[in-house]
Amino acid sequence: MNAAEKVIPWDKLAAWRAALRAAGRKLVATNGCFDLLHRGHVAYLQSARQEGDALLVGLNADASVRNLKGPGRPIHFEDDRAFVLAALACVDGVCIFREPTAMQFLELVRPDVYAKGGDYTIDTINQDERRLVERLGGKVIVLPGVPGQSTTALLEKISKL
Repeated sequence: MNAAEKVIPWDKLAAWRAALRAAGRKLVATNGCFDLLHRGHVAYLQSARQEGDALLVGLNADASVRNLKGPGRPIHFEDDRAFVLAALACVDGVCIFREPTAMQFLELVRPDVYAKGGDYTIDTINQDERRLVERLGGKVIVLPGVPGQSTTALLEKISKL
């Protein structure tokens, strides 16, 4: 499947999830900005994918990234970020969400596992998201990150060139 086919429009997401469920496949979901894809992102996504049969990435829309990261972000537009993520073998689907949190995304996809990266702990992730996933019968996990790998660190390095 090519990358463009793995980018799932919001209005097709429920049917995509229903097909996975009907096939008995365990869904891992994660979310984030994924602005400048780097080794830390890829290692995290590969680890997340190992927790189930399919990995779905909820991607923050451009406006959401600006609100979270500041006026100079994102570096790459949402469609470009979605395509690059979808090109990874470990990613089965990418869906852009426009809300400030992943609550609606998580409620719609009802993941079996909700994975967050090592820059979080179980106590520092969005607790509303955590409670929602757990209430829906899913498990929340935090996967270790790659030390020194972050988009912020990469941008700082680039700014010093």
